[in-house]
Amino acid sequence: MNPLPRRQLIWSLAVVCCSILFAGPVQAQRDHLTDAETDLIRYWQELDKRTDVFIKAADRRFAIINGATPAPIKKVDKEEPDWGDVPKGTRAQLLGDIAGILDEAITNIDNSATRDPKNPLVTRALKKLTNAANGYVDQLNSLKTKTTNADEVDAIERINDEAKEIIQASGHLPSGAVEDEPADKKDKKDKKKKPE
Repeated sequence: MNPLPRRQLIWSLAVVCCSILFAGPVQAQRDHLTDAETDLIRYWQELDKRTDVFIKAADRRFAIINGATPAPIKKVDKEEPDWGDVPKGTRAQLLGDIAGILDEAITNIDNSATRDPKNPLVTRALKKLTNAANGYVDQLNSLKTKTTNADEVDAIERINDEAKEIIQASGHLPSGAVEDEPADKKDKKDKKKKPE
């Protein structure tokens, strides 16, 4: 073997090893949902129910950021997994979680709309997510004035971008396409009206 290429190979390996050693510890990617929340997402296959989980997960984090204890969440179904412990993390991490949650919620709705554009659950889920996003924008405006932390400001901007995308998408819904009242509540009212 020619000594020159061998020296270059050794030198290249030494440079790579040094760069790994001096790069510092690699931080693990934070998951934006807790394990219990992920179990709930898997449990609910209906898009509108799954969207409710995303909204409640974001609401829990906003409550913590605002210094409140998240309200306990009642089970909709007795088989439904528990919500588990409240999420933990710095304000920047919790804000980053919210951005990730909204992104995943958008992706879920997009995927369902692509597979079945006429599915009424797509419209219902988007309406729910839009209502939540409008409330988040108000909270973000308040939070943005109270922080100078670069990571928090960055996460707030990401949430704001996700919320704007949701609100913009809802502008394409046909008027009257979504009932103000969820179908399950309407069904209960209809059952009460029918004589037995």
